Amino acid sequence: MEILKLKKLFTAILSITIFIAMLMNITGCSFPTSKVQAANLIEGIKANLVSEKNIDEKFIHNTADFSIELFKYSIADKENSLISPLSVMLALAMTANGADNETLAQMEKVLGKDISIEDLNKYLYTYMKKLSNEEKTKLTIANSIWFKENDFMPSKDFLQIIADYYKADIFKAAFDSSTVSDINNWVKSKTNGMIYKILNKIDPEDVMYLINAVAFDAEWETVYEKHNIYKDIFTDINGNKQKAEFMMSEENFYIEDKNAIGFIKPYVKKHYSFVAILPDENISVNEYVKTLTGEKFINLIKDAKITLVHAYLPKFKYNYEINLNSTLESLGMKEAFSPEKANFTKLGTSSVGNIFISEVLHKTFISVDEKGTKAGAVTSVNMTSTAMPVNPKIVKLDRPFVYAIIDNKTNLPIFIGIVMSIKD
Repeated sequence: MEILKLKKLFTAILSITIFIAMLMNITGCSFPTSKVQAANLIEGIKANLVSEKNIDEKFIHNTADFSIELFKYSIADKENSLISPLSVMLALAMTANGADNETLAQMEKVLGKDISIEDLNKYLYTYMKKLSNEEKTKLTIANSIWFKENDFMPSKDFLQIIADYYKADIFKAAFDSSTVSDINNWVKSKTNGMIYKILNKIDPEDVMYLINAVAFDAEWETVYEKHNIYKDIFTDINGNKQKAEFMMSEENFYIEDKNAIGFIKPYVKKHYSFVAILPDENISVNEYVKTLTGEKFINLIKDAKITLVHAYLPKFKYNYEINLNSTLESLGMKEAFSPEKANFTKLGTSSVGNIFISEVLHKTFISVDEKGTKAGAVTSVNMTSTAMPVNPKIVKLDRPFVYAIIDNKTNLPIFIGIVMSIKD
């Protein structure tokens, strides 16, 4: 009975982060979307010119730590996993601008260690501007806030910060079935039709949704032809033998540490790269991930050796969904989820009770294959090149491995995951 009273007494923020990494180009496709009916308040808010903050070693180091720690706590047992640290950080940073006192202090420490939310806003604003979004290497970032029109009044200062630094759409809505349709339509539009539905219903206690969508769509720098693809066996986390299609290529960057080897495969125009890390056979992929730190991950990429690598990458595709509440609480963000202790007074005022975060839901999808947008741009890959060393390194991803999609300027993982099984 006490639980039912709490449900009525307190309201909730539902923060949803969505990531879709499509490594095959789909920009030529057309996805019909319905117009959002809710009132977009951003049309009445003029974004101010704000100062940028140089992307320095402090931001890179702290963001790498957050990314890897989030990843370590988010891995599913014996299942494929994938998160976008950037997406999670953006959704939570927007939320943190409405927090105060100990709730804010905990969120700041988890997201940026000793970086204040004011500085984090500037860092993220600068970082989003510098991330490349060009033809053939599209990284699309979209933010939105939805609040219940009768039960919640957002702070003007909060809305101004979100407009200035995060360029978010801000919607006032009835939080009924029409709002469910509006949110799903917004998500469908921002993910180019790859996710058609994120919500089934809205709980009566919910007063605000903060949504971040990150969509990645890029061609390989050198795409694969049919003679570069062959069938072989992938041994999954349980030791089962699975039929898989492997894509062969010659790469130029080899990575290794005392427990793993791997390669770096660039996307066209070299703004982003795919990083593959294969733990040694005497250490499980889970055990290897436990040894990772932000610094170790960054240095692994920085210390890559320029040498010929014969790389064997299996095709794979999967969805992943995780509730990040316990993960974030384990990292130190506890008060934000407490109905009694959460302090989001800078967010706005609620007529029905205290505001706390009820759920941080992270949904991802990835598809890795050989496809590109234009057949005329395909370059054949030969495994008999004589321009590189006679004894190439060989990295065959035929057992569970770690992978990431990184921004080449900072080496930060925009997306990071584990392949435990090739089966969809």
